[in-house]
Amino acid sequence: MARLQLCATAILFSIGGAGIKACALTSWQVAGFRSGFAALLILLVVPDSRRGWTWRTTLVGALYAATMILFVLANKLTTSANTIFLQSTAPLYVLLLGPWILKEKNRPSDLLVMVMVALGLALFFVGSEVPLRTAPAPLRGNLLAIASGLMWALTMMGMRWLGREERVGGGSAAPAVAAGNIIALLVCMPFALPVVGARPLDWGIVFGLGTVQIGLAYVLLTKAIRFVPAFEAVFILLLEPALNPIWAWLIHGERPGSLRLLGGGVILAATGLKTWMDSRGSAPREP
Repeated sequence: MARLQLCATAILFSIGGAGIKACALTSWQVAGFRSGFAALLILLVVPDSRRGWTWRTTLVGALYAATMILFVLANKLTTSANTIFLQSTAPLYVLLLGPWILKEKNRPSDLLVMVMVALGLALFFVGSEVPLRTAPAPLRGNLLAIASGLMWALTMMGMRWLGREERVGGGSAAPAVAAGNIIALLVCMPFALPVVGARPLDWGIVFGLGTVQIGLAYVLLTKAIRFVPAFEAVFILLLEPALNPIWAWLIHGERPGSLRLLGGGVILAATGLKTWMDSRGSAPREP
């Protein structure tokens, strides 16, 4: 059941790109209302999200809010494939910043992961990319997606920091997720209002993105992650970046360039390699 819940989580996460493009609301409106609906569901369904709020959870929540806002802004400007693949460069920033922020040393083998992610990232900027109806400003969108990846890396490091504090009664990830969605809503509102000409379909899409694509996915993730080894969980969740471009192609006819797909494949391979190496390094040794 836990593995099925993780598969469902990855599938729900993966529909974000196609859903954002299908909604006629502006980027700021989608980002703000999506997070507002997500915050409401998480606060109602996850009891831990309503307690233990500290300045630490608010700080990590702000990083998470930046991740979600930048993800939506990027999705409206470049292809879904570019957005999710470039956000998946987060492990590179974790490896680069982790020794300074978390005081965690990298292993020599991590250098290979850094090189692979950097190579995959470089492939997104080889040659020019033709604008599409669903991706009118690819270069600007790609840069925002890279920024989203950096913010996601800082969010992951922040969650790890909260995990350390939680062991001594200092923090928890659940309120940080709720705080992040609330902060995203508040940041977007000045740019999102007034809402003019929105169709019922648009409100239905953004409601589904908030409650199902983010809120329900988070609930499933928190329930399942306790019962599945981290290595297996990460590999199951790789379904998200693998499926994301497929939904955009099926629904919007969006076809990213071959070099971008190759770059995304290299980035995902690097993520899988990093997870595999970490699982071997943390495995108990035979006596």
